[in-house]
Amino acid sequence: MNLHEYQAKRLFCEAGIPVPAGVPVDALAALESALAGLEGDRFVVKAQIHAGGRGKAGGVKLVEGREALEQAVRELLGSRLVTHQTGPEGQPVDVVYVEQPSDIEREYYVGMLVDRSRRRVAVMASAAGGMDIEQVAAETPERIHTLHADPVTGLMPYQCRRLGFALGLDAARVRDFTHILQALYRLFVDSDASLVEINPLASTADGGLLALDAKINLDDNALYRHPDLAELRDPRQEDPREAEAREWDLNYIHLDGNIGCMVNGAGLAMATMDLIKLQGGEPANFLDVGGTATAERVAEAFKLILSDSGVRAVLVNIFGGIVRCDLIAEGIIQAVREVEIGVPVVVRLEGTNAEQGRGMLAESGLDIVAEQDLEAAAAQAVRLAGGAA
Repeated sequence: MNLHEYQAKRLFCEAGIPVPAGVPVDALAALESALAGLEGDRFVVKAQIHAGGRGKAGGVKLVEGREALEQAVRELLGSRLVTHQTGPEGQPVDVVYVEQPSDIEREYYVGMLVDRSRRRVAVMASAAGGMDIEQVAAETPERIHTLHADPVTGLMPYQCRRLGFALGLDAARVRDFTHILQALYRLFVDSDASLVEINPLASTADGGLLALDAKINLDDNALYRHPDLAELRDPRQEDPREAEAREWDLNYIHLDGNIGCMVNGAGLAMATMDLIKLQGGEPANFLDVGGTATAERVAEAFKLILSDSGVRAVLVNIFGGIVRCDLIAEGIIQAVREVEIGVPVVVRLEGTNAEQGRGMLAESGLDIVAEQDLEAAAAQAVRLAGGAA
């Protein structure tokens, strides 16, 4: 689950990480009262969306004077901001963050994420702050300094100092940098985050360090432990189909292809998508119905796939282990009868009660193509969707 910048900065403040003064504004009428805590006559107005590249897309504006501020807020609120990370449809701007500008001397990057290969939190820092860190990693990886925190001892002060001096900070700023890194690590662990970033972390003319931007991604699987953080979810920034899938405990991710996929198990889903690609097709989604799917959930999953107008065929690939193939067949039949399909459906069942499930599909009288071999099923789905790309 992603947080907006203003939400992440609130958590930063609570953790003791310095950020510029700022206020979220969700309506032009609320602007005057929101500005009561800000000083000066210059402001930075930032569109709050779950995507990077806001500045290049016109989503970050430096303005001077109340009139210019109102104009910037009016332009951004209610608009859809298109960046290189949103796709052509963009994302809605329902909140802007109005912040006091800072006197910046230099910008740095700081980030933390879970390194699954090391089973530790990786801490990264770079003097190339304010830039696309993926581009820095690809073109000049030596500019990114990385260390790993021991899960027993946590992030140690000497590790923070090592990173601070590697960035070229002076002794006074290294002390501040150490405080910020340790606070960020505590926040990362305590909130069950999967990613935290400060880009840029700015050194200011008065000798301090400020988190000018804030990014926090939370682990969905741990949100049950953080009901207060779960309330920060902004469904308006998410694909409505993915939000609907969560209501049914389905794992769904929308893609750009035309072959809908319904599979049980994440690994099998990835293999199914690979086979579709191998046959020259393009998957329209990743959808894992899980190992304990009920007929009702399978029916909802089917409806979810078909809600995508770009789907030209559906491939159902089920390996019956925990979930029985006859149960899946029941859900497919239920969904096909409830929804006006309009596209070919290819079903491959294997495993527990697979023969029984195939028999149920055959006796249903519905227009369903049954295949026993996975590669043949993928080839059939690609053909029925209009052929290889």
